[in-house]
Amino acid sequence: MRTQGFAGPRRSHLVRRLPAWLQRAGVSRQGALTAALVAVSLLVAVGIATVRLWVPPSTMVLLMLVAGYLLRLRGTLVVCGLIVLEVATLHFSGTAPLNPGVALVQVVALASVLGFARRNERLGLRGASGNVMLVDLRDRLEAHGRIPSLPPGWRVDRALRAAYGEGFSGDFLVASRSAVDGTLEIVLVDVSGKGQDAGVRSLLLSGAFGGLLGAMPRDRFLTAANEYLLRQDWDEGFATAVHVAVDPATGDYWVAGAGHPPAVQRHAGSGVFEVLDTVGGPALGIVADPRFRTHTGRLLPGDLLMLYTDGMVETPGADLELGIDRLLGVAERVVATGRGGADAVLAGVGTGDSDDRALVLLHRD
Repeated sequence: MRTQGFAGPRRSHLVRRLPAWLQRAGVSRQGALTAALVAVSLLVAVGIATVRLWVPPSTMVLLMLVAGYLLRLRGTLVVCGLIVLEVATLHFSGTAPLNPGVALVQVVALASVLGFARRNERLGLRGASGNVMLVDLRDRLEAHGRIPSLPPGWRVDRALRAAYGEGFSGDFLVASRSAVDGTLEIVLVDVSGKGQDAGVRSLLLSGAFGGLLGAMPRDRFLTAANEYLLRQDWDEGFATAVHVAVDPATGDYWVAGAGHPPAVQRHAGSGVFEVLDTVGGPALGIVADPRFRTHTGRLLPGDLLMLYTDGMVETPGADLELGIDRLLGVAERVVATGRGGADAVLAGVGTGDSDDRALVLLHRD
């Protein structure tokens, strides 16, 4: 018992000291992992040659996957290159010839692993830590869209869906509330493109736009956002946006659009959905000195303001106005009757999942 109690802490101490010893010896963790996987591949090759029943050639596929998961591109190339050499030697020497099916599986696995490693290398990611980083970036993007606490009588309902159910969306939301006068500002943005490429741009823009929001007069926000986008000089770098500022004390609001579908106000007294005149300003990141159309109004108790991206109203070959009419019809059936909120409206529109979709409902109860 004493021996076990002593050995456990000592072993864990050695494990903790191992990275420091490797560093002093001039060996990086990547170098050590690469060397370890090279050694394992040699042992696997010997196993295939001697005890093929227990060590089949498909074991090399597992080893390639481990290399792609743990190593950077250079280390992955070393391990995979050695595996190819070993498999070819075993096959052409007649020691362990491969049938066509197994060979095809190994070629596909090799191409997939190298493609994965190359993509991660371009992003500066590696294996498991890279996946954790992507999850963290997605969580940060969602955090930028959190609605600040609102006074009684006000609430915000939102729904965002990425195209094809991917983890990253080109649509995002940023919001802030002034500590001076309590003004709530919301910006809904639709970045060009979709998927991870659009998601990376969304993350960058959400951080920048979140810093601009509330830090300058409302009528300067879209101009500053446009200047920021122009400085990025992206090949596919434009974005549309709608910016709303609301005074919760009075219900007065101000809204401006940049190439974005028009906002909609529902008047509780009449039940009418009014499409606001905010269309006309250019998208962000296209021209150097844009002019944005603005609209002012007031939300009375029971009213709501609806913001959405073009994925909610656009379908191939159909008129945009028809898509807006369809959205208003769904909102009238679902929201006006109290049957559901933003998620129900998004599901009811039924535009498919080929584009990112976002919907924001600002209620004054």
